[in-house]
Amino acid sequence: MRQLFQNLIANALKFCRGDCPPAVVLDSREILFGYWEITVSDNGIGFDEKYADRIFKPLERLHGRTEYEGSGMGLSICREIVRLHGGTIAAESRPGQGTTFVVTLPQTPAEENVLHAS
Repeated sequence: MRQLFQNLIANALKFCRGDCPPAVVLDSREILFGYWEITVSDNGIGFDEKYADRIFKPLERLHGRTEYEGSGMGLSICREIVRLHGGTIAAESRPGQGTTFVVTLPQTPAEENVLHAS
């Protein structure tokens, strides 16, 4: 879970806009009995939501390596971490207006998946 939040916060800081200081907001709420929604929102460069599925694929990048450093693996790793805990991850974004990552997790992780990931 540490890696999940490290990657999401690092992305929020990396993809900031040059015209304002970066802002990152983490929030959580219980949405259904036994499920929690965690959001990580930023005021960064955002992206067109038609690419929302693409950003979670390994080695996929929306920007060239000369614009932003990175391997293109961070969000793919996030998706796998969330999946192993029995949850989902999605992104909501608008160009120039920031991005919100929405993570939904069961209160009690899928034990058999977490044990195999260790």
